[in-house]
Amino acid sequence: MTPTLVQHRPHASSTSPSPAETCARARDWAEIQERMLVPLYEAVYERLEVGSGTRLLGLDCGSGLALLIAAARGARVTGVDTDRERLALARERMAPEAGAPPRDVELTEGHAAAVADAERGPYNLITAFQPIGCAAGDSEGLGPAVAAAVELAERGSVVVLTGWGPPERCATSGVLRVAGRLTERLRTGGWRPALRDDLEDVAAQAGLKPDGSGRVACPFGYADMESAVRGLLSTGLYAAAVRATDQLQVEKEIREALHAHRRRDGTVWMPNVFRYLIARTR
Repeated sequence: MTPTLVQHRPHASSTSPSPAETCARARDWAEIQERMLVPLYEAVYERLEVGSGTRLLGLDCGSGLALLIAAARGARVTGVDTDRERLALARERMAPEAGAPPRDVELTEGHAAAVADAERGPYNLITAFQPIGCAAGDSEGLGPAVAAAVELAERGSVVVLTGWGPPERCATSGVLRVAGRLTERLRTGGWRPALRDDLEDVAAQAGLKPDGSGRVACPFGYADMESAVRGLLSTGLYAAAVRATDQLQVEKEIREALHAHRRRDGTVWMPNVFRYLIARTR
């Protein structure tokens, strides 16, 4: 599935984002960036035959696009996230007045423990669709989070972990290196290349048994340079770089890195490959 190219709208920049800018960043994720991962969601759901018998718990569900796709296939879905702004957008998407048909989706702010007493479990599918393997330390909290979620699942349930593919297969890696370069002097945060066993290491920490894997092409396509900058900033992968320098400097360097991927019609296109690991609870 080819990502839709989205027109941009200008936004202000500052070193420390205001609450309004934080909300705008979450909306940029929902309107621009999140859809780039749709091929990953669909490939996983197709392989696992997600449908009416699926009781899914989505970790870091963001603004809920992956949940909507699963619900459209008939799954009963619960999503948790600590990002209040993204979760608010997910609720907005799924509200009856949004004009969409009713979905069997429940959203909760917090971690997996926040739904421990809900009557929607036990779950037979847990997904962690926020890709790891491109920012220093981005997998450190995932193992414990998955382990906590596993307590709410049936024995033998499927857990899906996702991550960035090899840097040589991800054109966006070169643009993300900007984050690493800008934070190098602070020796904190920033970009780092994806490692071959990132997902397997998380599975081991959570006590899971690997049971297959796959790779999916997820090109990042944007209508113009400004949409590309806003979409990439919305991932949160540049947050440490903004703290180390300032918003304007980060935006400037992202634009410079994106020039190699700008096409004659002004659109920006970056082929990428993402990886997923299927594991099972013991």
